[in-house]
Amino acid sequence: MECRVKWAGEGMSFVAETGSNHVVVMDGAPEAGGRNLAPRPMELVLAGTGGCAAFDVVLILKKGRQAVTGCEVSLQAERAEAEPRVFTRIHFHFRVTGKQLKAEAVARAIELSKEKYCSASIMLGKTAAITHDFEIVEA
Repeated sequence: MECRVKWAGEGMSFVAETGSNHVVVMDGAPEAGGRNLAPRPMELVLAGTGGCAAFDVVLILKKGRQAVTGCEVSLQAERAEAEPRVFTRIHFHFRVTGKQLKAEAVARAIELSKEKYCSASIMLGKTAAITHDFEIVEA
């Protein structure tokens, strides 16, 4: 995996070009010289972690022949007060939609993501206390 990040040359905006040929723009907070034009880098870390976990949950449920039709994860995170301002707590709330989804299957999918498959949350778990909960919505 590779990525190239380049300063846009003005303010605190940066452009990342990923190895899969996608572009992501990042910006800093105004108090740090940014112009609030794009997500902060740490917001993207959190978003990527949510995407990683949601990907796992959907894939595991589909492989388990569950009729999943939607998956949304809301993340709430806290960061350390002092530098480096690592994540110290992250809570994942999954909202999984489908037809007659089994709570045990959803719980197991989340647990497998947490313990085995989601590289991002496992890595962040080295500094952050990570918790999960979920709700099931009948489609």
